[in-house]
Amino acid sequence: MLPPLRAGEVLHERYKIAHQVGQGGMGSIYQAEDLRLVGRLCALKEVQGDPTLPPASQQQAREQFYGEASVLGRLDHPNLPKVSDYFSEGDRDYLVMDFVAGRDLKAIMDEARQNGRGLPESEVLGWAMQLLDALEYLHRQDPPIVHRDIKPSNLKLTPAGVLKLVDFGLVKVLAAPDERTVTVVQGLGTALYTPLEQYGGDTGHTDARSDIYALGATLYHMLTNEPPTEAKQRFLRPESLKPPRALNAALSPQTERAILWAMALHPDDRPPDAATFRQALQSGNGLSLSDDGQTIVVQPTIHLPTLSSPADRYLVMAALLLLLLAGIFTLVPIPLP
Repeated sequence: MLPPLRAGEVLHERYKIAHQVGQGGMGSIYQAEDLRLVGRLCALKEVQGDPTLPPASQQQAREQFYGEASVLGRLDHPNLPKVSDYFSEGDRDYLVMDFVAGRDLKAIMDEARQNGRGLPESEVLGWAMQLLDALEYLHRQDPPIVHRDIKPSNLKLTPAGVLKLVDFGLVKVLAAPDERTVTVVQGLGTALYTPLEQYGGDTGHTDARSDIYALGATLYHMLTNEPPTEAKQRFLRPESLKPPRALNAALSPQTERAILWAMALHPDDRPPDAATFRQALQSGNGLSLSDDGQTIVVQPTIHLPTLSSPADRYLVMAALLLLLLAGIFTLVPIPLP
């Protein structure tokens, strides 16, 4: 692996390195200053090529990086950092994104645990709704985009309360179902939140339901203060995953069922898409899950009339007055002659 960049280095005649903010097996993430737009901070995601590959394979990997980076550059969603540029220097490729200020959910979760408390369910579900907005957007792209590395440390909460999915390191752009898929950076994600089908790397078939598993595992961790059992361990010992309410009795049964549904080992047993998982998590909307955690049950909803005009209000008042008079006549006997 190549040595990290030093503070003060300028890349692409534009990006001045401030400091390293993260490091992984394939490279690092740096905070940098954009010298063309004074005052703008950005994040540089570094991808280091494999020097052991033949030159033709290295060139193919770089062209693949450029193709996928251009796809990410077209994305525009409030819960995703904007990708503004990409370039190469030497054996390193760089993806330039908005730098997101704030704290990641892992730090927030760890602080709560150290203080002997858990995160409120309503707050965690509010973050989940924001993330599901981003996932619906990604999965609707043509072709669909699957993130493949959703976890608390990749979710950042800005000072304004906006949740951002900040790391695109394992993004996969899905081709047609019968075609080969390609990745920006190959990897397996983080084991605690990785679905079983993703353990095969690019030989396994991942789709939108893989992100749903990772989100379910992330919610499990944040709402129980306990990391979820890895999928490969659950495959061998299904009972090794404790029900969330066994760890957090205050958790609502509906949220527990939705999380366990999302964490089903086989993709076909999970919510088919982000919108369905959203419905399963929402409360008070007439939706619930059956006891087997597989089927959404729609409850009948009573719709009350809206009194949008003065005429509507007068009619209702008149009806109430008639009911009141009827009650009085019923209770007060009228003497017969």
